[in-house]
Amino acid sequence: MTPTPSRDALHAELSHILDDNRLSALFQPIAALPEQQAYGFEGLIRGPSTSALHSPINLFRAAEDCQLLPELDFACRRAIIRAFVAEKLPGKLFLNVNPVCLTQPNYRPGATLELLLEAGLAPQRVIIELTETQPVANYELLHEAVRHYREMGFRIALDDLGEGFSSLRLWSELQPEFVKIDKYFIQGLASDAQKRQFVRSIQHIAVTTGTRVIAEGIESTQELEVIRQIGIRLGQGYHLGRPQAHPVLLPPPSASALSTPAGRDGNAKTAGSLLVSVPNVSPRDSNATIYELFSRNGALHALPVVDRERPLGILRRHEVLEHFARPYSRELHGLRPCTMLMDPAPLLVEQTVSLQELSLLVSSGEHHYLSDGFILTDQGRYLGMGTGRDLMRAITELQIEAARYANPLTGLPGNVPIQQRIQELLDLQRDFAVVYADLNHFKPYNDLYGYARGDDVLQLSAELLRAHFAGEHDFVGHIGGDDFVLILLGALWQERCEAMLADFDQRVLRHFDPAHRLAGGYMAPDRKGELHWHSLVSLALGAVEVRGGAYENHHEVASAASAAKHQAKHHEGSRLFVERRDPLRQDLLARQSENRRVAA
Repeated sequence: MTPTPSRDALHAELSHILDDNRLSALFQPIAALPEQQAYGFEGLIRGPSTSALHSPINLFRAAEDCQLLPELDFACRRAIIRAFVAEKLPGKLFLNVNPVCLTQPNYRPGATLELLLEAGLAPQRVIIELTETQPVANYELLHEAVRHYREMGFRIALDDLGEGFSSLRLWSELQPEFVKIDKYFIQGLASDAQKRQFVRSIQHIAVTTGTRVIAEGIESTQELEVIRQIGIRLGQGYHLGRPQAHPVLLPPPSASALSTPAGRDGNAKTAGSLLVSVPNVSPRDSNATIYELFSRNGALHALPVVDRERPLGILRRHEVLEHFARPYSRELHGLRPCTMLMDPAPLLVEQTVSLQELSLLVSSGEHHYLSDGFILTDQGRYLGMGTGRDLMRAITELQIEAARYANPLTGLPGNVPIQQRIQELLDLQRDFAVVYADLNHFKPYNDLYGYARGDDVLQLSAELLRAHFAGEHDFVGHIGGDDFVLILLGALWQERCEAMLADFDQRVLRHFDPAHRLAGGYMAPDRKGELHWHSLVSLALGAVEVRGGAYENHHEVASAASAAKHQAKHHEGSRLFVERRDPLRQDLLARQSENRRVAA
């Protein structure tokens, strides 16, 4: 076991690292999700690779123990700024600063600006990212330090929202331009309703306060798509890019589908599709002016109050008219600014939020959101309004459309939505798997036990498919009869298929008479009416893995999945068959064979 270095030894080693400028910088991309490009890079630090202080955790812990935290903090800034300029990276530099260092007596406000001038980097490209490792003791000094940064052209980001000692208070006190949601709330977001509600609430507060949210710790496609649906436009995490000394300038190919279209019209299922142009008023307009606007226009139910493109609140028709109906109201309050009657906390919604997310926000909020509507924004800037009536109509249309193409027995999507989903993923060049599910020996079961018992088995199949493939981005469809289709993203789909088959074999037994269960089958007429032995109903799964660019359309995918299903049905009992041959290679070999045959 390696002995723990003494404090004196740590102090000496850390001092040498700082004196000799032996810190190295890494950069992790922060992606602009709708634009599918790097918005900026967070600068990270490492100690010498041969030192026990290589890890940033060890490095900063040693600095705290040795009372060298301000010196280390400044040295990190210097190393990161120089490396950022040397790499000629585009976009913003997110520069970590410990807020405790900004409240130290020896803190020098202009030091970071001097480093930037020396390196030739404009302060407008730098975001000061405040990262807590200790509780903040002096908010007044911190507030003053942040004010100095802003006066020099910097903007402020608050890191690890939800984890730090006082992050919500810091948000309120410092009013940062950016907040980064701690990765704890992002990881597993797709399957955790409480985390999704927390992130929704943070996004709502951010839109209200004009703050931009960055989701940290994105490690899967599922997390990325939920983030997009909630309306968050900036993301960071291993799924988008790892910290590197020489980072790539764009997110990796796996992030090319940062905004999966909901349909052929990418805006058709977002809040932006409900946008209505509504006149807005200034916070300096008088109550009398607002009263006249409502009096002249009986169809006007609400007026947004907007200042410099930022929505401040909403004025409601019935409240304004009711106020002016009181004696002497016009004389006492007519000339006062309309903010007196304004609701300062309306529902603000980013236009990229999905209709389903918006429906949750409206239904879980105050009752007047349905009647008075909500304000739509683009990165916090006012766009217009949406009404609860239009939202309910859009949701109803989605439900009707889903029902129109659903199988009446199981309620699962039918052929049209199956084809649309496959084609969408092909257009995006996503990697996914299509699994064709078909019941073995189902017709003789239907003939012997009757159609009502047959429908029970079909419903059991649908129930198990739903239960085992209930992920955020799993798709379960019912072509008709005893044919089902799964469209799956993610790496563990085969394991889930095997688990589902085992569950099916166990659960389907209760649908047979005891004698047939004991015998493992029964005599029943075949399609020609002749008696034959038939095994118990089992489930065949034929799967094909679809790689980006391997298939041109959903017809080709369906044909490959059907062929895989037939391979699975060649064996008795429930079985998964995965077609592993490359379709492009198969097509090439087939054409070569045909050319040789013609030449011969």
